[in-house]
Amino acid sequence: MKVWILNHYATNMYFDESGRHQSFAKYLIKKGHEVKIFCASTIHNSDEIIDLNNNLYIEKKGKDEVPYVFVETTPYMGNGVSRIKNMLSYYKNVKKAVSEYIKKEGKPDVIYASSVHPLALVAGIKIKKKFNNIPCISEVRDLWPESLVEYGIIKRKSIIAKVLYKGEKWIYKKSDAVLFTIPGGENYIKDRNWTEAIPLKKVFYINNGVDLEEFEDNKNKYTFKDEDLNNENLFKIVYAGSIRDVNNVDEILDMAKIYKDKHLDNIKFIIYGDGPRKESLEEVAQKLSLDNVVFKGRVEKKYIPFILSKSDLNLISGISGNIGAYGVSWNKLFEYMASGKPVCANYNLGEFNLIEDNNIGICKKYNDLNKYCDDIENKIISDKEKYSKLCESSVIASEEFSFDKLTDKLIDIIDYVVR
Repeated sequence: MKVWILNHYATNMYFDESGRHQSFAKYLIKKGHEVKIFCASTIHNSDEIIDLNNNLYIEKKGKDEVPYVFVETTPYMGNGVSRIKNMLSYYKNVKKAVSEYIKKEGKPDVIYASSVHPLALVAGIKIKKKFNNIPCISEVRDLWPESLVEYGIIKRKSIIAKVLYKGEKWIYKKSDAVLFTIPGGENYIKDRNWTEAIPLKKVFYINNGVDLEEFEDNKNKYTFKDEDLNNENLFKIVYAGSIRDVNNVDEILDMAKIYKDKHLDNIKFIIYGDGPRKESLEEVAQKLSLDNVVFKGRVEKKYIPFILSKSDLNLISGISGNIGAYGVSWNKLFEYMASGKPVCANYNLGEFNLIEDNNIGICKKYNDLNKYCDDIENKIISDKEKYSKLCESSVIASEEFSFDKLTDKLIDIIDYVVR
């Protein structure tokens, strides 16, 4: 079948040579399907723009021969007006680009439109309607406006929230299938009292995952020398991700202080990543003389498998809120699994706890950080037998979330909408 994926931010996947839709496209092609990814000409979190030579779009082959169509979008910086204009330009121009491709190559069998922002989903539905009901899958990777309400950006009863909720319901209603990356999508539809307009039979779930083939290849190919990672006398707790408020990396420094005060000198926190809080947190660590924390900065994504394979425990940090009750789709979780090491998170995941359900570590909300640190020390670091079992379980779980397997689930959804 011919599958066209709309994802504004897949541009980064082209350059990173990895990511959800890069991996889906790779395995769809391997399984005999035709795929194109329509993404922006701008690169997220960068001022770089792909040169389109004054065209509406250009097509390039990415890794694994995956075709990317880069659509003209206006440049932006930050999260202000220019970013809204960037979203609107993608919405407008991706419809034009798809229309031109249909004239040249005929219609796709399915449009697979993916958020983060909902305009990509609206574009998919508009294309569906214009070309005689091409089946459209709307993938929800972030609950808009629920996440905006949760993080206090807008108020639940504000006019803008009401408009966005109404738009969200319209998208789900008009889609042939609604695909959530979080396991609690059905619960969310029920909690919104939308089941009459949106039958649960068309609501699906596929979380993020890991391309195990790529992970193993990168782990062996992209290595480097690091005195902390290679120190066998340390118990290395690794965090890999952005350093910003929502990821609550402050908590890692608090944990480091707890272990330092207990004179557990063999435990070291190794933080990979960059972000607006990095510099201030480095200053805090220096002020508190936390020699058991080291900030390594940003590394290319291809080095992450090697880094994680050298860790002893991988840490997820974030602000735990009510939205976590629907589960999460943390990209890093599945790479953490593939490393074959335990995973810990001070986070409330309600009934959709992928960490504890798969027996790969500790995940619950601790009000007392000392208790969290004690549990890591006593139930993971000191218990060698349990530690080995957690490592084994991580490998098994990564196989269940391999993109090869997840692509088979996606094909089942495609079959459902084109039936």
